[in-house]
Amino acid sequence: MRKINMMILALSMSGSALAGGMNDDPFLFMLKMDKFELRDADEGTALAWDAQAWAGRDLNKLWLKSEGEKLSGEGTEEGNLEVLYSRAIAPFWDLQGGWRHDFRPTPDRDWLAFGVKGLAPYLFEVDATAYVGESGRMAAALSVEYEYMFTQKLILSPELEMNLYSKDDEEVGVGTGVSDLALGLRLRYEIVREFAPYIGVNWWNKFGRTADYAEAAGGETSDVEFVAGFRLWF
Repeated sequence: MRKINMMILALSMSGSALAGGMNDDPFLFMLKMDKFELRDADEGTALAWDAQAWAGRDLNKLWLKSEGEKLSGEGTEEGNLEVLYSRAIAPFWDLQGGWRHDFRPTPDRDWLAFGVKGLAPYLFEVDATAYVGESGRMAAALSVEYEYMFTQKLILSPELEMNLYSKDDEEVGVGTGVSDLALGLRLRYEIVREFAPYIGVNWWNKFGRTADYAEAAGGETSDVEFVAGFRLWF
């Protein structure tokens, strides 16, 4: 119920309602920095982000999503931006479609995106998207997150992220099949509902050809990282 309550609270507290209180379908927006953290990786300290924003009305919204990672002293290693139209199809479930641009690694890649985002039974937050790119490339991404509340302010959040590709793409270092899998565990303390610092641990692993490409480039194929960052929304 916590996520449901937060959604209701976000709607009620949003300062973006352009219409008066009598409007039962006002224009709203929300910005959420789900992760903004430093990672103690084998290759050095990395800065990672996972941000989302949406604007619109009850059933129809425009979503922006971005995530990526930058190694200290180097440029952005991974990064993408998604622009999606979102249509509510059931309570707490949206159907989303649009465009994703991978601006790192280079050469950049563009994808048509189609997926769902919402709360599964037992309040698992799910974000699943399929992608169609150039030259017959296809991909899929899955993210599942759960929140366990020790108290009203202390929350443990396990999560899983996984990516799949249909074709080898040596230029950007991804291979056919499951390319990578990440498991995270973060413990945050909500100083206020809108701001919560956290610490945690993140394990990731690359598989198959993706691991082969990483090894050939002198990179890591698996790592356990300690993380520290904050979560912010308004």
